[in-house]
Amino acid sequence: MDFINKNFAYRSLPFQEFVRRASKQKQTEYFFTEDEKYYLRSLGDDPRKQVADLQQQFPSLAQDINIPEFFLPEQFFSSVFRIGSPGVQLWTHYDVMDNLLIQVSGRKRVVLFSPKDATHLYLNGDKSKVLDIDNPNLQEFPEFVKAAKFEVILEQGDILFIPALWFHNVVSLDFGVAVNVFWRHLELKMYDTKDTYGNRDPLPAVRAMQILDRALKTLDELPEEYMDFYARRMITKIQNKLP
Repeated sequence: MDFINKNFAYRSLPFQEFVRRASKQKQTEYFFTEDEKYYLRSLGDDPRKQVADLQQQFPSLAQDINIPEFFLPEQFFSSVFRIGSPGVQLWTHYDVMDNLLIQVSGRKRVVLFSPKDATHLYLNGDKSKVLDIDNPNLQEFPEFVKAAKFEVILEQGDILFIPALWFHNVVSLDFGVAVNVFWRHLELKMYDTKDTYGNRDPLPAVRAMQILDRALKTLDELPEEYMDFYARRMITKIQNKLP
């Protein structure tokens, strides 16, 4: 799945029919092609106001999930129920909250990249433009080879801790069921209270990026020679800020 180019479509199915189709490699009934794949990500009852919560939307299933005590109860943000066809791949992206990926059934391949490699991942917002991480187009993305991969295969019952800001690319190797549990580890004032998905950048980061955008637009007012000079000064200031 490619969220930048939107190579997917939203459709509704009865849950039993969805599971039947998602568990098959070839479809006899389908929306587009017999090779289409299916993916479900749970939402709150009102997605604009409520977060996904396994206890609320799937209470009987929630009883079977034992969540490790990685955080205080008041830090809990959401628990997301996921079902995917074999071969479904989620684009490389980061989340702003720590989370646990609990593999209930099936297997997943997860490839992670450190936040320090962000400059090599060709970002568009929180997503990488590099879709094929195993055979990247190095003419288009030459810096990608500098990004170190950390790879793991999750089996049924495995739990993976994914720290905030770590990029991850996930492929379902089998028909599978998983649960993500997200929690807040920053001060509450850092988070956008209208964010029900938990993927908006912290508010100070949003303000900083807005200031940067305005600064870059202001640089355009300068002659090219001056713009280049002061842009390099800005880059040096940012580099000096890094640990």
